[in-house]
This record gives sequence, C-alpha cells and structure tokens, in this order.
Amino acid sequence: MTKRILVTGSYGQIGTELVGELRKRYGGENVIATGRKKPPEILTRDGPYYRLDILDENQLHTMLVDYDIDIIIHNASVLSAVGEKNPQLAYRTNVQGTYNVMEAVRILGLEQALVPSSIAAFGPSTPRDNTPNDVIMRPTSMYGVTKVFVELFGEYYNLRYGVNFRSLRYPGVISSEALPGGGTTDYAVEIFYEALKNKKYTCFLGPDTRLPMMYMPDCIKSTIDLMEADDSRLKHRTFNVTAFSFTPAELAEEIKKHIPEFEIAYEPDFRQKIAESWPMSIDDSVAREEWDWKPDYDLAGMVKDMLEKLSKRLGIVY
Repeated sequence: MTKRILVTGSYGQIGTELVGELRKRYGGENVIATGRKKPPEILTRDGPYYRLDILDENQLHTMLVDYDIDIIIHNASVLSAVGEKNPQLAYRTNVQGTYNVMEAVRILGLEQALVPSSIAAFGPSTPRDNTPNDVIMRPTSMYGVTKVFVELFGEYYNLRYGVNFRSLRYPGVISSEALPGGGTTDYAVEIFYEALKNKKYTCFLGPDTRLPMMYMPDCIKSTIDLMEADDSRLKHRTFNVTAFSFTPAELAEEIKKHIPEFEIAYEPDFRQKIAESWPMSIDDSVAREEWDWKPDYDLAGMVKDMLEKLSKRLGIVY
C-alpha cells in the first residue's frame, strides 16, 4: 500500500528537492508539502502544498488526520547562522516544533517520524577527524544544542513509547536547485553562482576550513534510503552521513579546472568560529552497515555537475 508522507519546511534547501523525488516515487497526491511561506511553483506543480505553522499543535494534528499521513519528515528548522542571530527563534522552531511533531506521532500512532540532525550537534570537545557516530556531543551554537535535543528526545520517544524515530546528521549540503538557507556551509553553494556570474568570490570562511559535505542528490538519496530502511536492521536511531570533505581553497581549485580565471578571497566572519567547532570529516560506517548507505558523488563529480546545471539555468557559457 502506498505511503502518505507529510514534509514540513518543504520550501527549504533540502525540502524543495526532497518533495520532488518523493512525489516521483510515491505519487504527487501522496506527498503533502507544507510550510509557513508562499511556496515556489515547483512545490505546487505535482502535488498539494498547505500552509502549516509547526508551533500550532491543533493545526498539525488536524492536517495529519485529514490527509491520513503515515510518515512525517520534519525539516522545518532554523539553521546555524540564523540561529546565532536569533537563538530564541531557533529554540522555538527547533525544540518546540520537534516536540509537537513527536507528540503528534505518538498520539496518532503514525508509522514513522524522520527528523534530521546535523554535524552542528558535535562540538569542540568532539574528535574532529573522522568523527564517530557515537561520541561526546557538546555543541557551542544554539543550532547544535537544539539538534542534540532532537536526537535525544527522538531516542527517548522510541524507547519510552515505541515511536519509530529516525535521524541523519547532515553535513554541509550543496544544491544546484535551491538557494542556501542561512547555514555555515552556505559558501559552498554561493561560490558556484559567483564563479559563473562574476568569476570571483569572497568567502566568509578561511581558506583551510575543512568541513564534511554532501551533494544534494546524495542528501536526498540518504534521506529516502533511511526512511525506507528495514527497522529490524537498525541498532541506532541517528546516523552520520557524508560524501567528502574539503576546504574553500580546495573547492576553488576544483572550480578553476573548469573556470581558470576564477579568483577567491577570504574575509572570515562569525561563522568561522562555528565551523571550527564542527568536525573536519566524519565516519559514516554505521549507516553503511545498518542500511547500506553509499554516496554517488565525489568532489570532482559534484563540481562538474553543479557548473553544468547552474550554467544552463543562468544562461552562462563558461
């Protein structure tokens, strides 16, 4: 029987493309896109979109019942850079919003809740090289603090109430379709637009700031793979996922292979300290073992595909 899926935060960087892929697999009418903003046309083209305030418990419960939802993917979240500017908003959205979702899943008996986490859940006391799946987590950003809550709260609801909670610790996500949404890894998307349009870019992180990353097709693949994974194989509820790690300087060099005249400058801002508290690379062997995770793109393949797709959309020959 076809599953019915509701996605919160569907107009975000990940949600926009996730909804499209889910609709290809499950049918447009079976994937309900929601959010608080006026949606882009892509979210209303092949299925329904509805306004939803995740902090409104009654509205959330009503929507889940009215549309006979089986699985909720809770993407609505305030990201790291925005969260440091407005930590109170990050708390309300990320913590209270997740509580509302998990309570709704518990009360209504939904089949599954998938609530993403982030590498921001780690902190400066976490080993930064090849960070394990199970390790100390003491983040120093509000976003990271809220994501630790998401993980622990979801695991508690799984143990206490049997809620089928699942989560991925997303690294930086690079997308050719959606614009960045206020995160510390946004440079890795902005750089492509500037390379194509202006042949230069000023990066808000230092040249040697290494962070784990993932191309959007792999991000979508990992999300759907975990959602569809056999629950009997899962020993964990939260999983590291990654594809590659690089620095701004290394990314710039890869772009120069296609656009030789491209130049990059560096003016680190407050996001530099956030990045330095995160892992430089992460170990995703647990995900590979428990649900056969494997990325399709490496750094070179991602850069080539990003430039090809963006240049077509922007009408730029490089």
